[in-house]
Amino acid sequence: MAQELPPFDPAVSSSFFFQHGHPGWLGMRYHAHGNDWVELELPWREDLLGEEERHVLASGPIISLLDMASGMSIWTATKKFVPVATLDLRVDYQRAARERSSVFGKAECYRTTRSAAFVRGIAHDGDPADPVATMAAVFMTITRDPRNV
Repeated sequence: MAQELPPFDPAVSSSFFFQHGHPGWLGMRYHAHGNDWVELELPWREDLLGEEERHVLASGPIISLLDMASGMSIWTATKKFVPVATLDLRVDYQRAARERSSVFGKAECYRTTRSAAFVRGIAHDGDPADPVATMAAVFMTITRDPRNV
């Protein structure tokens, strides 16, 4: 019988997540969390620019930041790490991030069902009241291994 894992803790888990794979390569960092939300930081880097002449982070890494914060908010809200898959992620940009600024992605899991999780969030460069972008997403939660059905 499998041993029960402790409740998901984004502060502890981030040390693993951000040393590996895409989030690690992007240099994401844990910033803060609450009962159903997680905020991550994407530090500014020259190689993540959208345009050479503007020193602003490209949209792709910001989308990845929001996607990762979303997954972590689901695990934080449900208190368990289970596979999730992004079904729909909409990002609406309000403005470009400030030059040479980190971008923070804060995602909140506001509803879960048997097979879905609903998340909303923002990306900002220091002032959450002046977002770079807003985000809404739906994730599929995978609670059973289809190979065991």
